[in-house]
Amino acid sequence: MTGSKGEKTRADIVECAKRLFYEQGYDGTSFSDIVTASGLFRGNIYHYFKTKDDILKAVIDQHLDEFRTLLTLWAQENADPKARLHAFVAMITGRHLELTQFGCPIGTLNTELGKDRRDLQQAARALFDLFRDWLAACFAALNRGAEAEALALHLLGRAQGIAVIAHVYQDAQLLQRETELLQSWITAL
Repeated sequence: MTGSKGEKTRADIVECAKRLFYEQGYDGTSFSDIVTASGLFRGNIYHYFKTKDDILKAVIDQHLDEFRTLLTLWAQENADPKARLHAFVAMITGRHLELTQFGCPIGTLNTELGKDRRDLQQAARALFDLFRDWLAACFAALNRGAEAEALALHLLGRAQGIAVIAHVYQDAQLLQRETELLQSWITAL
């Protein structure tokens, strides 16, 4: 029972930090912010994580687990590679409120860390690598072999651009229009 309580406490810390890093940025979130928001004593958090960087690595791992699960689900639900690509774009539309308010969680994290924390950004880049590889496999399944990775990066780049512009202008309708264009592009492939 103690192990499961400890696992839950650790998961709660990671979830709390994940939200704070997304809403406030990594640099804008202090260890004390995580302590306050979690409702735990500082010593309890130190039991699981010695530094904020350690918490970030756990947040990245949680994102990776969640996205792997999501990509597996999409693959199980959609035999057609185009349907999988449409599911990816629909994810953007489905998160329009938070994307408009805060931007893309993995895009903003990578951008922030890429400025002066390249060591941590390399770990966060794994989130993009996961999507790039999955999208490339979808394009390869559409017989786009030689250009599959380039198309994956194109779609990933368009999705990130849409999230950035929608966030900058706080415009969910812009996000909707741009994702509809992406859906049309996928349909026409």
